[in-house]
Amino acid sequence: MSDEDYSDQEMDQKKTKSSKVKTKGRGFKDNYDEDRSGRAGNYDSIDDDGAAASSTAQKSVEGYIIFVANVHEEAQEDDLYDIFADYGEIKQIHLNLDRRTGYVKGYSMIEYGTFKEAQAAIDNLNGHALLEQEINVDFAFTKAKGGNRRRRD
Repeated sequence: MSDEDYSDQEMDQKKTKSSKVKTKGRGFKDNYDEDRSGRAGNYDSIDDDGAAASSTAQKSVEGYIIFVANVHEEAQEDDLYDIFADYGEIKQIHLNLDRRTGYVKGYSMIEYGTFKEAQAAIDNLNGHALLEQEINVDFAFTKAKGGNRRRRD
């Protein structure tokens, strides 16, 4: 039978029956919570050593980022790499330039893989002279103070 053989009323009944069967999306099952319980998956956790856990430093996605302030305007990545590579493997260096002048903006961000490497660089290079200018070194991201805060409703 073709569609022309059905009456309008029969066609409407066919459409309503087929629309009742669709079950896309959430909430179509009565036991949704039971079905989903215990299947959240296994996720990697951030395993900090004891020193990192007691510190206020916050780990980024791949490592610990330190912020270097008061960088001389004529400094280059090689200058920073030479002094910071002594304290561990550097994953990334960001040395932003001013578009108008082409000189360094005065700060840099350096990423280390482990907390110990980043802490050693901070301890030894904070106040160190780079191109006759004293640099300030600290963690770029810190944990929020106050711990577990409750949100207002």
